[in-house]
Amino acid sequence: MAEPAHGLLARMMLRKTVEQVQRESETSELKRTLGPWNLVFLGIGCIIGAGIFVRTGSAASLHAGPAVLLSFLIAGVICALAGLCYAELSSTLPVSGSAYTYSYATVGEFAAWIMGALLLLEYGLAASVVAVGWGGYVVSLLGDFGIVIPPELTGPAGYPILKDGVAVLGANGQPLHTLFNLPAFLICAVLACLLVVGVSESAKVNNIIVAVKMTVIVAFILIVGWYVIEHIDTLKQNWTPFIPENNGNKGEFGWSGIIRAASIVFFAYIGFEAVSTAGQEAKDPKKDMPIGIIGSLVVCTILYILVSIVMTLVVNYKMLNVPDPVAVAVDALGPQWAWFAKLVKAGAIVGLTSVVLVLMYGQTRIFYTMARDGLLPRVFATVHPKFKTPWVNTIVVGIITGVAAAIFDINALGDMTSVGTLLAFAIVCLSVIWLRRTHPELPRGFVVPFYPVLPALGIISCIWLISGIEWNVLVFFFWYAVAAIVLYFVYGMRNSRLYHGVDDNGRPLGGAMAPPGVQP
Repeated sequence: MAEPAHGLLARMMLRKTVEQVQRESETSELKRTLGPWNLVFLGIGCIIGAGIFVRTGSAASLHAGPAVLLSFLIAGVICALAGLCYAELSSTLPVSGSAYTYSYATVGEFAAWIMGALLLLEYGLAASVVAVGWGGYVVSLLGDFGIVIPPELTGPAGYPILKDGVAVLGANGQPLHTLFNLPAFLICAVLACLLVVGVSESAKVNNIIVAVKMTVIVAFILIVGWYVIEHIDTLKQNWTPFIPENNGNKGEFGWSGIIRAASIVFFAYIGFEAVSTAGQEAKDPKKDMPIGIIGSLVVCTILYILVSIVMTLVVNYKMLNVPDPVAVAVDALGPQWAWFAKLVKAGAIVGLTSVVLVLMYGQTRIFYTMARDGLLPRVFATVHPKFKTPWVNTIVVGIITGVAAAIFDINALGDMTSVGTLLAFAIVCLSVIWLRRTHPELPRGFVVPFYPVLPALGIISCIWLISGIEWNVLVFFFWYAVAAIVLYFVYGMRNSRLYHGVDDNGRPLGGAMAPPGVQP
C-alpha cells in the first residue's frame, strides 16, 4: 500500500508506474479482436461524418466563406501534431482509457481525472452533436418520400419551428416550438444496445458502414467536381472574394472568421483519438495503433479538403447554413440529379451512424478504465458475463448522449466539445514531453519526429485555437471544470485504488510512482 502523500499537491500528482499500466493491459477482460485495418476503419468511421455532413455549412456560411478550406487545413495540421503524440503514447502504453491513462502515468492522478472530464465532453457530447445531425438528415430524407415526422419532435427543447426562415404558427396564432429530438434520441439508444452485444460485432458493422460512406463521399467529390470543372467559368465567382471581409465582429469572416471556423470543424477530426481507446482490444497495439491513428487522419484530411473545395465552388457559401449542406450542393446540379441528392442523404445517415457508434464506444471504455482505478463507482467496470463488454456503463452513456442530443442545440454542444477536445490534446502533447524526460529508456513502437518542437507546437496551437471559441462557451466550461474538481476531492481522491495500493482485484500493487520526494 502506498504511504500517504506528503502534502495535497504531492497526493494529487501520485502516478502509476509504466509497468503497472502495461500489466493492467495484460490482465484486461476485454477481447483482443481488432487488427490494423479495423483500427483504421474505426478512425475513419469517426472522422468522416459531422465535419462534412453537418457543421461545414455553418462554418462557411457564418464565419469563413470559401476560406473554410483554410480552416480545415489549420484544424488538420493541429490534429496532426496531436496525432503524432497519440501515436507515440499508444505504442508505448497500449491500454484502454486513451489520454486518461497517459496522463495517469505521466503528470499524475489529478491530471488524469481532469482528462477524464475533458473526454466526457470530447466523446459524450460529440456523440450528441452527431446524433442531432443524423436526425436532421433522417427528417430531410423521409420528407423527400412524403413521410413527415411532427416538427415538435425534431429539434432541441424550446426552439421556434421555422419553415423557409419564417416561424410556424399554431392554431392559436402563437409560434410553435420544438419539444424533443426523437430521431437523435433513438439512434443513441439503438447503438448503445449494439455496443452492449460486443465490440467485435460492432466493428464488423462499422466496417460495412464506412465502406458505404466512403463510396458516397468519393462519388460526391467526383460528380460534383466534374460539374465544377465543366462550369468553372461561371462558378469561380463563388470564390470571389475567397476570404470575405470581416463585418466588424470577431469571428465573422476575415482571418478571425477562419480561426473561428477552424474551432468549429475541428471536433470532426477526433476520430484518430478514438483509435487509442481500443488499446486493450487491439491484437498488436504497439504496431497496429500508430497505423490506425496516422492512417485514418491522413485519409480523412484529404477527403475533407476535396469536399470543402467542390462544395463552396458549386454553391455560394451564403446558402450553406443548413442542416444538410452536402445535399444542398448536390441539388445545385439540377433536377436531373435529384436521385443522387437522395443517395447523398442516405450516405450521410449511414456515415453519421458510424460516428455516433465510435464516439459512444470510446466514452464507455474511458468510464470502464476510470472505474477500474476506483475514480468512478465500480458498477462502471462491470463486464457482461456473456458479451464481455462494460454493459452497465454503456447503457448509462447511451442515456446521457441520447438526452443531451434530444434537448440541446447542436452549435452549443459542438463548441463545448471543441473546448474539451483541444485541452485534452494539449495535455497529451505535454505527456509525451514528460514521459520522454522521466522514462527515456522505454521501448517505443513510434516516436514523434523533431522532438520536442512538434509536441510544444501542439500545445501552443491547441490553446491558440481555443481563443477563437465564443466567450459564453468558455464560461460554461469554467463551471464544468469547477464541478469536476469538486467531484474529484469528494469521491475520486478518497476511492483511488492507486492511493490505497491495490489493483483492480484488491491485490497489492507493488509500488506506485509518486512525485519526487514521495516514497511509495
